Amino acid sequence: MINMDERIKQQLDFCLEIDKEKNIFRQTHLSGHGRNENDAEHAWHMSIMAYLLREYSNEKIDIARVMLMCLIHDIVEIDAGDTYAYDEEGLKTQKAREDAAKERIFSILPDDQKSELIAVFDEFEENLTPEAKYAHAMDNLQPLILNNSNGGSDWREHGVSAHTVYGRQGKTRLGSEKLYEVSDQILKENIRKGNLPE
Repeated sequence: MINMDERIKQQLDFCLEIDKEKNIFRQTHLSGHGRNENDAEHAWHMSIMAYLLREYSNEKIDIARVMLMCLIHDIVEIDAGDTYAYDEEGLKTQKAREDAAKERIFSILPDDQKSELIAVFDEFEENLTPEAKYAHAMDNLQPLILNNSNGGSDWREHGVSAHTVYGRQGKTRLGSEKLYEVSDQILKENIRKGNLPE
């Protein structure tokens, strides 16, 4: 029997629990028409993007906090499952499912770290701080560039309209006007190619 104190046991239990995020698959496919990406890959990818593109944030940001937001924002999907961004029925119950998951999963941690990570998670969800707005821009941009690299196949598969995608991407400009301009160019090109009906 390994002899370790309760705090480190809780921390390691949490580290093992979040490994399950690798089993939650999203609707977005990897570039090169690969398999569906999983939540952990999405979180890693947008964290690196956040760091590399930080000069385009509308406001001064704490990039370490943004990266932490990116890394933990979908942990709740271990219990709640992935809700496709354009699934209107799933979006109706998403908050309740994610709130229950947030309480169970973060409660594995010692109380101080539970409170810290829930505060970061809630900050992301509320989308009011410069860090949260910029993290949301990454959450929008990351699947957009993957989908664009695959010729808009995910949009076509789900019959998503340009209006619907613009509704989500419009929130990107809260975190980064520059990245919204890039998103707009990508969307216009996909409309022109027939990947996104207007």
